[in-house]
Amino acid sequence: MSVADLTTSPVTSTYTKTSSRLHSPQLSLSSTRLSVHFSRSPRPNPRAQNFKITCSVNQVPSPVAVQTEEAKNKSECFGVFCQTYDLKAEEETKSWKKLINVAVSGAAGMISNHLLFKLASGEVFGPDQPIALKLLGSERSFQALEGVAMELEDSLYPLLREVSIGINPYEVFEDVEWALLIGAKPRGPGMERAGLLDINGQIFAEQGKALNAVASRNVKVIVVGNPCNTNALICLKNAPNIPAKNFHALTRLDENRAKCQLALKAGVFYDKVSNMTIWGNHSTTQVPDFLNARINGLPVKEVIKDHKWLEEEFTEKVQKRGGVLIQKWGRSSAASTAVSIADAMKSLVTPTPEGDWFSSGVYTNGNPYGIAQDIVFSMPCRSKGDGDYELVKDITFDEYLLKRIAKSEAELLAEKRCVAHLTGEGVAFCDLPEDTMLPGEM
Repeated sequence: MSVADLTTSPVTSTYTKTSSRLHSPQLSLSSTRLSVHFSRSPRPNPRAQNFKITCSVNQVPSPVAVQTEEAKNKSECFGVFCQTYDLKAEEETKSWKKLINVAVSGAAGMISNHLLFKLASGEVFGPDQPIALKLLGSERSFQALEGVAMELEDSLYPLLREVSIGINPYEVFEDVEWALLIGAKPRGPGMERAGLLDINGQIFAEQGKALNAVASRNVKVIVVGNPCNTNALICLKNAPNIPAKNFHALTRLDENRAKCQLALKAGVFYDKVSNMTIWGNHSTTQVPDFLNARINGLPVKEVIKDHKWLEEEFTEKVQKRGGVLIQKWGRSSAASTAVSIADAMKSLVTPTPEGDWFSSGVYTNGNPYGIAQDIVFSMPCRSKGDGDYELVKDITFDEYLLKRIAKSEAELLAEKRCVAHLTGEGVAFCDLPEDTMLPGEM
């Protein structure tokens, strides 16, 4: 996972791309200005010094941006881009939708390095959805953020209308409609899970407060940084003005891995596997649900007769997949994690196929399964494609599935007690029964 450093010195920068002519799906440039504007300063953000770097294929100097006191404290468009910002002014963009603002934390990390280009290409939101990317990093990663922004500029994505970078979430999250919270501290040698919960919980508490203060009131939040279920709970508790239903913990990679393993065992392509649910926590207590899953429309247990494999090896293979991948090539699963984030987003902006569903870690209040209230628990969801979702009601349970779900539920309740000081629920008390971090995430 990406590393997010805690700093006290905000850095803001705006990367913008301007063009007098943009054509989709191919891009032609009659004249292009590429401009970069940075500033660094200690809190509370008055910019003590400013400098510009301008690069142009025609060597046209960029106009000097006049800095007002109000403008100094927030990210903003720069130069000619501000004058050509109205998409309706360009014939080629008249059919485009309104610009959407997407924030990504841990934006200099490997996961983001794969994800950002999927977002910019239109793969997630479609070929008529222009996008502004707002990238959150740290003081230490700021130069890397500049490099990421440069690569995005050089890729000439017609739909990518703006890129801004910074380390202050109160600036980066302003007016965002999607927040993808990837940056988190990885677990180091000798670190207890309770310690990781506290360290990363502080990051997500602060980001929740920032979202509450400046983001769109209907922002959709996907938490990737681990432990993602409890980090999502911390985040939503610190954002009381945003619907709790809008917060998700990423369990889509677990779902994708489970589908792959079932397809391999059944000897079919993975698109034949549907109705796959990951229940519970993103940990070794997660429950890949083979009871309700289907292969070619048939219940899995009718297709795969080896029920001992389903109950024992299947879950273990899903859990250990990340660790095996690291052993093979020495890196974490950044690319497939990025794909799963894109999949999770597409599941919310695309109507769910009839009869199918997807997994997401969501707030449990009002759930129909009897799972404890006030935690973030992965459950089966359906969407109409409007960014919202509903929980699937027609689910079958047996004794084996209920027992496994109860174990993951107990773990999440214990994690919740560990972070009570970050959710406004009093003094924290940690009684985690065992170490359940997934292999490959330590």
